[in-house]
Amino acid sequence: MTSHMIEAGKPATRIRSEALQVLLERGLVHQCTDLEALDEKLASGSMTAYAGFDATAGSLHVGHLMPLMTMRWLQKLGHRPIIVLGGGTSQVGDPSFRNEARPLLEERQIAANIAGIRRSVERLVDMRGEDGALLVDNAEWLTEFRFLEFLRDYGAHFTVNRMMTFDSVKSRLDAQVPLTVLEFCYMMLQAVDFLELSRRHDCTLQVGGSDQWGNVVNGVELGRKGDGRQLFGLTVPLITTANGAKMGKTAAGAVWLHPEHLSPFAFWQFWRNTADADVPKFLRLFTELPMTEVMRLSELQGAELNEAKKILATQVTTIVHGAEEARHALEQGDALFSGDEADAAPTHTLPLARLAEGLGLLELLVEVGFATSNGEARRLVEAGGVRLNARVVEEPRRRIASGDLGARDRLTLAAGKRRKALVGFE
Repeated sequence: MTSHMIEAGKPATRIRSEALQVLLERGLVHQCTDLEALDEKLASGSMTAYAGFDATAGSLHVGHLMPLMTMRWLQKLGHRPIIVLGGGTSQVGDPSFRNEARPLLEERQIAANIAGIRRSVERLVDMRGEDGALLVDNAEWLTEFRFLEFLRDYGAHFTVNRMMTFDSVKSRLDAQVPLTVLEFCYMMLQAVDFLELSRRHDCTLQVGGSDQWGNVVNGVELGRKGDGRQLFGLTVPLITTANGAKMGKTAAGAVWLHPEHLSPFAFWQFWRNTADADVPKFLRLFTELPMTEVMRLSELQGAELNEAKKILATQVTTIVHGAEEARHALEQGDALFSGDEADAAPTHTLPLARLAEGLGLLELLVEVGFATSNGEARRLVEAGGVRLNARVVEEPRRRIASGDLGARDRLTLAAGKRRKALVGFE
């Protein structure tokens, strides 16, 4: 099978389709099973593509934005996206590049997680009209299979020899960590997803993360062996920040897309705090600004670069949470970081009774997401990095009292130079 590795932001020559031109220019393509043939297919008319997400949590996170932005661009350029929510595969758990098995989830929890994920997805792709995006659950077909039927229909199309060559499996075995048959079969289930979608919806392209390459290739090959179909696979790159960290991880954990898991302002603030070196890349990947504007903003330096970060934060928040929430977040950020807290809405609201119960500073730092534990919060305080109402706090055992509240029962809390929260009590 032909495979192409793509250098981010470096379009291949002689690309005919506008969709592939855009994806390559914005750095959304890492690897493709057959770039030239996919280009011809995209240029010849509308095609259907899918991206799948297992329901392992009640929300997707910013790491999922890469395939979602890819689907969003494909739809804008005349192609139809399908978002597969893994009600079936979530019962198994993807072992790709993990050192231990995922916890098995009950069907009730999976259903609740799917409901949360659906809310975010519906903002990112347009589901209106007959040609709108589709949301499907792979439990629809996977739970219908009987074991012997599944083995008979699909088992002959997979070889253990081939499956053992994929990096996701090799890394687990090289680490001498057990890989169960349940997990090993996951890639077969994902391949069957692709074949079923091609049969039901004429879907011919799968989009996934770079760690899904083996699973994607299996689906492409199953389509060829099982039905003689020409299917395509495309992966997006794994994004790391300028300091080498995996994109989307903070001291408080994952940067969630669902507003009940992370407030729109905290989401906005994550992007506003982007490292200088990451601004050009993130503008290209996570906004829909014209490339001419991306290039202009990418050349800004010094204080002007802060304006580019605000534009980045507002653009991404608009895509994920809507224009109104993005505007509110921008207004909160401007007021809060200019020192005019009176005009800012609280980024966190707690019951006033918490003060009477004895709210500790360390507890509050964890509550607002500046630390993941009291121990981490203590280290922040001891390093002199915490400010309460603009004053450095040196005592980790400090308690929050009613005297700390200013007008309208509020206080400000800051950690380092970039993280600031306005906490209200009511």
